[in-house]
Amino acid sequence: MDLMPPFEPGATPDDSVVPVGFPSLTPLLHGGFRPGDLVVLGGDAQAGTTSLALAIALRASAMGASVAVLSGEAAPARVFERALAAVSRVPLDALRRGEMGDLMRAAVADAAAHLRERAPVIRRLDGEGIAALEQAVDAAPTPRLLVVDGLESLVTDPRDLDDQLAFAVLAAKRLAVRRDVAVLLVTHLSAFDRRRADLRPRLDDFGARGAVATHADLVLGLFREELYQKDMALAGAAELHLLKHRTGDTGYVDLYFEAPCLRFEDVVEE
Repeated sequence: MDLMPPFEPGATPDDSVVPVGFPSLTPLLHGGFRPGDLVVLGGDAQAGTTSLALAIALRASAMGASVAVLSGEAAPARVFERALAAVSRVPLDALRRGEMGDLMRAAVADAAAHLRERAPVIRRLDGEGIAALEQAVDAAPTPRLLVVDGLESLVTDPRDLDDQLAFAVLAAKRLAVRRDVAVLLVTHLSAFDRRRADLRPRLDDFGARGAVATHADLVLGLFREELYQKDMALAGAAELHLLKHRTGDTGYVDLYFEAPCLRFEDVVEE
């Protein structure tokens, strides 16, 4: 299955939304993210939130949306490497070591050609706080979707971390509204309690003085049961929960995570 989303010839994207490219998620979001939306995506360590955010960025870009990815976790070359692995379906380790057969090399070449035409803009987020987001919106082309990995990278003073995170969430929401851009923030679950019975993410797991629950328009929680139960039947299974939807219902969709190439797919896709 091509990572790029299905789009029928002659179809025209809805300019009022930024497409997410996952068929099951799209109707739950009433078509996608809207300019002015603050979307927060969180999950436990190793759940794959960075990979999912990148998958959304790639699919949105492939569907014609202008997308910028700001990474405080990795250099742009590393982010592009992850994108190349996901699109080509070549394991990231094999890609990094150069240990690929002819079929893998052909897949990587095809993916690289595709990304040259349709990749989002990828930049490093260099500890400049919310000013870095302003600069990204000012850049050409002006993005309709700004992906920020992660929220913690916007903190400029490590003292009173929860207060700093709360301020960053509020500032990101204000920027989204003021600049008419959808902002997708990736974050850790700073208040997550691994001792409870049900480890699916909840709104209060996001911490930050409750700022995520208050200011975000959409809150997404990623859950992979295999992180807690080593059962082969669970391998790759993922749930994406819509924990808050300011203008609609909550719910969840089933996804599949192909860990070696950091690739997320919708289970309804072949």
